[in-house]
Amino acid sequence: MDFMRKLSFLVFLMCVLISLKKENAETKKSFPAITLSPSNSASFMSRPMFLSNKFKKQQEASDSSSSGYDFYGDSSGSLEYNFYRESCPEAEKIIRSRVQDLYYRHADVAPSLLRLVFHDCFIEGCDASVLLDAVDGVDGEKESPPNETLKGFDVIDIIKSKLEEACPGIVSCADILVFAARDTVALAGGPFYPLETGRRDSTMSFSEVATYDLPTPYDILPKTVASFALRGFNERETVSLLGAHSIGTIHCRFFLSRLYNFDGTNEPDPTLDMEFLNLLRSRCNNNHTSSSLSPSPSSSCPSLSPSCVGDPVSPPSPQVPGVEMDYEGKGSGFGTLYYRSLLQGRGILYVDQQLTVGEETEAWVRAYASDASLFRRDFAKAMMKLSNLGVLIAPAGQVRISCSKTV
Repeated sequence: MDFMRKLSFLVFLMCVLISLKKENAETKKSFPAITLSPSNSASFMSRPMFLSNKFKKQQEASDSSSSGYDFYGDSSGSLEYNFYRESCPEAEKIIRSRVQDLYYRHADVAPSLLRLVFHDCFIEGCDASVLLDAVDGVDGEKESPPNETLKGFDVIDIIKSKLEEACPGIVSCADILVFAARDTVALAGGPFYPLETGRRDSTMSFSEVATYDLPTPYDILPKTVASFALRGFNERETVSLLGAHSIGTIHCRFFLSRLYNFDGTNEPDPTLDMEFLNLLRSRCNNNHTSSSLSPSPSSSCPSLSPSCVGDPVSPPSPQVPGVEMDYEGKGSGFGTLYYRSLLQGRGILYVDQQLTVGEETEAWVRAYASDASLFRRDFAKAMMKLSNLGVLIAPAGQVRISCSKTV
């Protein structure tokens, strides 16, 4: 019986991988067409683009041609399932056990780690560069303005310390991060998805890239679609990934302008449902418009799952105003409330509500709102693809002993 279960699981993995590789090939050939509105095109097109910096990573290996680097996530021949089967056979079990312990102490671990893995993989690939501290006066990614509200670094450190006790210098921080995020998604009610391993850690951090290239809560749809397309994601995958906004708490400052002064009009965002507007205003009144809370590009909270309040290991401070993404408090299910809310004009973040203004993106919003199993399947596939972006494999990169410092 055990043999049959293992055989069935292997067949499932092969089917998923074949499907992903076909989608990756199609995406590389033709990205979605992007149309910018006249009022936003100038600022969008003049924005610096630092994606080409990914090629710097190849210099970390003595032979760049064998580095195994592919920014669009085609890691065929590099990563593999159960990579640590001989060097650290208990690795995945240790990660899962520590994640469960921390999650049951405080569930904000889930959105915190989802944000963390997205911010890592979206900038130069899944290489744990977001975990590096500043060194010699040079800022790390975690010091860049969009990353100032990131949480979960201590969670990764806790897991890493356990792994170092079991098998010193073996398991990379990059692998820990993608596994920890995957396991918390499952604990939070999301789908469980298989992951390959063998990632290596970057020796560099990319603060400037993170500052300019991370999406923000204030982005118009064409900007969001273009940003994800540059990483190889089509519109369907973009809509499914943003479904991670189903969990966590969003700080009032990241949508306050929609409630009181949308686009400088001194009026609320007209696309907001009136009943929902009143609910949000009851949670986030105009007293929260101090300079420390007002939205700005330099203090944005861009993410897959914007948990902008609280610490992942201790309860959030009641002094920090925010709204639960599951604002109904009914445990509506991972993804279900999010997409249904968008169709009702109840998206908390502007970037989320924008998904309903595009013909294709709105079609996927409607599809996921009515078919939870379709969303869970698409979200799992998109997260697998995200987790394979820009991976480093030996001889590139390194395996850090401490996730915040290079060896």
